[in-house]
Amino acid sequence: MAILQILEFPDPRLRKIAPPVTVFDAKLEVLINDMFETMYEAEGIGLAATQVNLHKRLLVLDTSEEKDSPQVFINPTYAVIDEELTEYDEGCLSVPGFYETVARPSSIKVTSFDKSGEPFELVAEGILSTCIQHEIDHLDGKLFVDYLSTLKRQRIRSKLEKEHKKSA
Repeated sequence: MAILQILEFPDPRLRKIAPPVTVFDAKLEVLINDMFETMYEAEGIGLAATQVNLHKRLLVLDTSEEKDSPQVFINPTYAVIDEELTEYDEGCLSVPGFYETVARPSSIKVTSFDKSGEPFELVAEGILSTCIQHEIDHLDGKLFVDYLSTLKRQRIRSKLEKEHKKSA
C-alpha cells in the first residue's frame, strides 16, 4: 500500500468532474487500499479519488470513532429524504486547518456500487450523511468552501497560497 499525495485548495485539479468507474479489477482494489491508508494517515474520515488526483467516481470513508468501519462507494448518487438541514463544522483534507459550518440535508438515500461492482443502497443520517455529501461534492468538482461567503473563501485561499509558497 502507498500514501498518496492529497491535492490542496486552490489546486484546479480539485475542480475536475470525475467520470464513472467502469472496470472493477485488482488495480481498483489497490487504489481503494491506498486511499484508505492515505485517509487514515491524514486523520480524515473521508477521501474522494479526485483529492488524490485520480479522477474516478470513487470515495472511501470511515466515520467510526475506532476507525474500524471502512466503507467504499463507487459511482455514488443520493436522493434527499429529509429536507431539514443539519449544520456541521466541516473540515477537509484538501483544505487543511480550516473548519467552517455548512448546512446539508440531514437524511439521504445513497445508491452505489461496492468494490466488487455489486450495487447497494443505504439510508444515511447525521455525520455519515454529511460525509457522503461532502465527498460526492468532490467528485463533482465542488469543495466545502464553495458553501461559504466569497470573503471567507478568499481568506482561506490566500492563507493556503501563502502556506504553499512557504513550503515550496
